[in-house]
Amino acid sequence: MRRPQLRPVGMIAVAVTLCMAQAAARAETVVLEHFTLIDGKGSAPQRDRSLVMVDGRITQVGPASRIRAPRGAKRENLRGAFLMPGLIDAHVHLGLVDGIDQNFTKYYDRDNIEQQLKLYAAYGVTSVYTLGTDGDDIHRVIADQRRIGRIDSARAFTSGRGVVFKGSYGGVPGLEQSVATPAEAQAMVQREVAKGDDFVKLWVDDEFGDLADRMPNSISKPTIDTAHQLGKKAVAHIFYHDNATALVGQDVDGFMHQVRDRAVDPALPAAMKAKDAWQVASTLSREASFTYKLLPFVDEPFFSRGVAPATIAALKSPERQQRLATGKHFAKYPAALRNASANFGAMAKAGVTYGMGTDSGPTARFPGYFAHWELELMVKAGVTPLQALTAATGTNARFLDARDIGTVEKGKWADLLVLDRDPTADIRNTRAIRTVYVAGRKLPTIWQTCVGRPANACGEAPK
Repeated sequence: MRRPQLRPVGMIAVAVTLCMAQAAARAETVVLEHFTLIDGKGSAPQRDRSLVMVDGRITQVGPASRIRAPRGAKRENLRGAFLMPGLIDAHVHLGLVDGIDQNFTKYYDRDNIEQQLKLYAAYGVTSVYTLGTDGDDIHRVIADQRRIGRIDSARAFTSGRGVVFKGSYGGVPGLEQSVATPAEAQAMVQREVAKGDDFVKLWVDDEFGDLADRMPNSISKPTIDTAHQLGKKAVAHIFYHDNATALVGQDVDGFMHQVRDRAVDPALPAAMKAKDAWQVASTLSREASFTYKLLPFVDEPFFSRGVAPATIAALKSPERQQRLATGKHFAKYPAALRNASANFGAMAKAGVTYGMGTDSGPTARFPGYFAHWELELMVKAGVTPLQALTAATGTNARFLDARDIGTVEKGKWADLLVLDRDPTADIRNTRAIRTVYVAGRKLPTIWQTCVGRPANACGEAPK
């Protein structure tokens, strides 16, 4: 009798091993060697480190002498360079502008969102938190990013449509997001979280008293409570000290601007620490930008490569400068900046947890560039370069429990910024960008970018 053809267990094991070996051979393996590591956790820079990334994730990182390059891996010697996590900007707005013309109805679409995410990445900003002025296109962008994993732009996290008290400050024209009652606030939060919001935003402000009302406690509290019931954090736009104090009492999770009307009382940072309320963003670059008729960096290559010549011409327009100088609130902005800077320094000294965010994206607040300006202003306000960098990487990732980003560690996405100079010695060295990686993919840097012109029109990057 003919016996049935049985495959020996050993042969099966050999076949499985061969398949695994073939899969490993197809994996994209890159080794970056001999750099100084700034890990995003606040550790002092670590010399002569190396890492291995496989299919966009870090599989090894440590002293170069202990890293074993897998056979067939692509190797790159980064001796003399500084490697850190990509920056995370915790306060941006996407898709609102073309140049400096802002119009949600006209410009907000997927193409504009994705173009801006690529520009953020060119500046080494590999993740952004977009704050309350998004239409539904953002959810499709984010869903695709998370499905794909190995993307070619900055990652996005969103608070969708933020909650605005009807007739008060907040939001953008063309996007309905106002509420008049607690029930409407609760329903809006439920509706937005169901779409996939990562967190919830609300606005409490009156535009220097121009508007009759700020969002009352009867609206802000159910907004925050509903977010928490749905497992989401709630963050607030604030301007005034009294609103910040009240919101901490309502268990808000963080502020996306700094108190700007006066110096903070010691009781406020003490309450924030007790309640674990974060100063996620202080937006010092936003406040600074409002103090200028003409932004001081319009001719810097690090800025001008990222905007079209028509945008620079519009910024330099005498008509625009005159309009800004004669604006109703122009004279108030320097004091707001001084208060914001002093209050950020006071909160940092008091031990309040702080991140980095710019409020870039609306007109004349430029994606990517403002993150580097923000870091510089944070250092001027009293923190060290290493503290500012940690805020902009590991700390920002922790706020949304984004466990795959923010630090250079095994298992995380290789979202990396490689610099030619030490940013812990001089924070302006974050501009010395050599390479940007998102999920292990090299992306064009700002020094390889020339918006609105032929690729060779911007000249060579500085040595």
